[in-house]
Amino acid sequence: MKFLKMAAIILGLFVAFILVAAFAMDTEYSVERSIIVDRPTPVVFEHIRYLRNQDDFSVWGTMDPNMQQEYRGTDGTVGAVSVWDGNEDVGKGEQEIVRIEDNKRIDFELRFIEPFEGVADAYFITDSMSENETRVTWGFESNMPRPMNLMLLFINMEELIGSDLDSGLTKLKDTLESD
Repeated sequence: MKFLKMAAIILGLFVAFILVAAFAMDTEYSVERSIIVDRPTPVVFEHIRYLRNQDDFSVWGTMDPNMQQEYRGTDGTVGAVSVWDGNEDVGKGEQEIVRIEDNKRIDFELRFIEPFEGVADAYFITDSMSENETRVTWGFESNMPRPMNLMLLFINMEELIGSDLDSGLTKLKDTLESD
């Protein structure tokens, strides 16, 4: 009986600690990476504005060669949607273009369906560094509701997503500079 009482107290303290930690921790996270592409901004922007072109450089698009994709709307315009359904590495979801500022910025809403439901914001920003150089910034912002935000203690989103963004940007640079 004494053991059960002690186990209940320890369990209660553990649960209380988890709840306090969940409320003390931030729920939001963001990751951003940039690269310089040796091409004029209009050329770079014209390439990245199309959802179909992202398949050429996005790491996530290459994780499942059998991934099913569908496109709705007019690609490269606000309201265009890319829908994917892939293996466990890619999951199921959709990406919609929600805002375009020509030659400057494209904003997307990512809606994840499987394996976990969630919504995230992503964007591309292009900055003209010179007549023939463009800095491309690819960013990702999201949040984890409490108490799921405790996973941020164990998962380094900066490293996890950042390496994928770096790989994608390098592939984008190679593609655009080889034309």
